[in-house]
Amino acid sequence: MNRSLTVIFAAIVLDAIGIGLIFPILPRLLEEVTHSQDIAPYIGIMTALYALMQFIFAPVLGALSDTLGRRPVLLMSLGGAAIDYLIMAFAPHLWMLLLGRAIAGLTSANVSVAMAYITDISPEDERARRFGLFNAMFGIGFIVGPVLGGLLGDHWLRLPFIAAAVLNACNLLLALFVLPESRTPTRARIDLAALNPLKPLRGVFAMTGLAPIVAVFFILSATGEAYGTCWALWGSDTFGWNGLWIGLSLGAFGICQTLAQAFLPGPATRLLGERWAVVVGIACTCIALVAMAFAGQGWIVFAIMPVFALGGIGAPAFQALATRQVDPASQGQLQGVLASAVSLGSVISPLAFSTLYFAVQKTWPGAIWLSAVVIYAIAVPLVFLGTRSACPVQPAHA
Repeated sequence: MNRSLTVIFAAIVLDAIGIGLIFPILPRLLEEVTHSQDIAPYIGIMTALYALMQFIFAPVLGALSDTLGRRPVLLMSLGGAAIDYLIMAFAPHLWMLLLGRAIAGLTSANVSVAMAYITDISPEDERARRFGLFNAMFGIGFIVGPVLGGLLGDHWLRLPFIAAAVLNACNLLLALFVLPESRTPTRARIDLAALNPLKPLRGVFAMTGLAPIVAVFFILSATGEAYGTCWALWGSDTFGWNGLWIGLSLGAFGICQTLAQAFLPGPATRLLGERWAVVVGIACTCIALVAMAFAGQGWIVFAIMPVFALGGIGAPAFQALATRQVDPASQGQLQGVLASAVSLGSVISPLAFSTLYFAVQKTWPGAIWLSAVVIYAIAVPLVFLGTRSACPVQPAHA
């Protein structure tokens, strides 16, 4: 692997670590700065704010990298992340934490720039493999982040942020001295219309039969956000877990999900077919969530991880199904629509799940997982509805 790819992959790992390291310590951190035990709504706000800034600024940073070059935008985002984590390490007030989390979301939107950099330096026959490594790096970071955050947070609540600042600063220095520019900027100005993050969703109305498919992707993304929003609170409220055990449980979840998505979708779709692979994946996730809802001891969570992991076969199988519902000329439009739906789910869902958790926290914290089961159940008929036609759906005519 060349040095440029090493730096890019390191940046992606750090982005994922930054997402994950705050999950185990966020409840205690918010209790400290708000002096309140009722912090579930604040967790939803912080998680949604992070996702919203990613949603808004991913196209902005991508367009800036076309105009200014990939290297300066990556350097600015890495430097901004290092400074931001230092601010959060010593922030005494809630508004400062919210500001810091917003900046963290903005700087982590450099994923679009990293993808563009890989495209610039990769021959066409190497891109699929390198994008696979890209996803693997993100998975590794998301596994390491919660464990590191929980372990360091048990020593000092602000220590994970200092660690993240140091890691980003090291990566900044590495990029500064090692990373070359991957392309010569060709545009004189930024296309402002391209910066609208909602623009791809217009494709829902431009292509007939696409709405159920988009709805499924929205549901899968939205329910997935329940884990990041509620897991730490639920683990603490139900089992009395400290930061380390919350981090270990999230890390185990990440490992199982990564392995399942890497090795199982192909065999599962060959054995079951794509539609039933999606349904079986949703069913396995729902079984695991019901077990979590009624779990009285922490070991049960680790015991059901293999069943939980089988849920990972659903999304890749449905992605493959979705690509066959449009003609080859519309694949780019489809992917843009789906990416926007996923991002929108990541913004809306934390607010909804945190509000619901606040309502059930004192009576039955596990009920939050049953709400996710209900939402997953809505996706099942939409899977069959959205893929009922054997022929690709055609773009609507004006």
